[in-house]
Amino acid sequence: MLPNMFNFTAPTQFNPLVMQPQAMTQQATRHARRVYVGGLPPTANEQTVAIYFNQVMAAIGGNTAGPGDAVLNVYINHDKKFAFVEMRSVEEASNAMALDGIMFEGAPVKVRRPTDYNPSLAAALGPSQPNPNLNLGAVGLTPGSAGGLEGPDRIFVGGLPYYFTEAQVRELLESFGPLRGFDLVKDRETGNSKGYAFCVYQDLNVTDIACAALNGIKMGDKTLTVRRANQGTSQPRPEQETILLHAQQQVQMQKLVLQVGGALPTKVVCLTQVVSADELRDDEEYEDILEDMREEGRKYGKQNEIHGLAFILF
Repeated sequence: MLPNMFNFTAPTQFNPLVMQPQAMTQQATRHARRVYVGGLPPTANEQTVAIYFNQVMAAIGGNTAGPGDAVLNVYINHDKKFAFVEMRSVEEASNAMALDGIMFEGAPVKVRRPTDYNPSLAAALGPSQPNPNLNLGAVGLTPGSAGGLEGPDRIFVGGLPYYFTEAQVRELLESFGPLRGFDLVKDRETGNSKGYAFCVYQDLNVTDIACAALNGIKMGDKTLTVRRANQGTSQPRPEQETILLHAQQQVQMQKLVLQVGGALPTKVVCLTQVVSADELRDDEEYEDILEDMREEGRKYGKQNEIHGLAFILF
């Protein structure tokens, strides 16, 4: 098994006219065929990683280069707990991107492109996104959870307050449209947010709009940094300006909701600075104020209840 798995088998007859072009092709496509796997447990080794990824690639239907194993080679950095897994084809490496977050020996691992990955060159070599028909459920993954987060339209969202939940961050980002992939990065030991996330929109045309609208916005004591993960900032096209203006208004509403108690939108309306402390000292005046508020509220719809007004004096 091991010689086939790690591509150590030598050809029965050496032919330089055949081997040299093949070697050149493998070298040229290597950046697009390698996969970064981070967060490995200490017990991981080259053999277990190769066997595991061969199994899960076969299980999801990700082997598109024909019969046999998808993994050619594995290199592990044991100190930093990551590996580079080299696939036999560009398409199979792209399919492996859908495995981000998969459990390996009891630990969720990150599956990413390596730092030498060149999206522009890779686009001419084969598919850069996972096949949408992969059977991710066969390995316990949900389509669109963290997968689909590669390519030039991947967005980096930094400067998030640490107390923001996944639901709150998703809701903020979905002001611009549904997401194809989303990943709030968390500390492996504590499970707490690290304050940044990645996302990809289903409609790739809103990528620049979202970046322009969200970048620089204040969230509590933090300032958001939102840009394409693989590129510098870019400005929306003139025909997108109307959409951008509408999206910025939505973001401001989401910002208000998140900052007032950090709560998600509800049916509750909170009114502040409506009355003074002196107006609440008299019980009769207090009741009159409540009745006035009930009467005003009825103009906009049926009310379930109105909670009292209060000042806390120290």
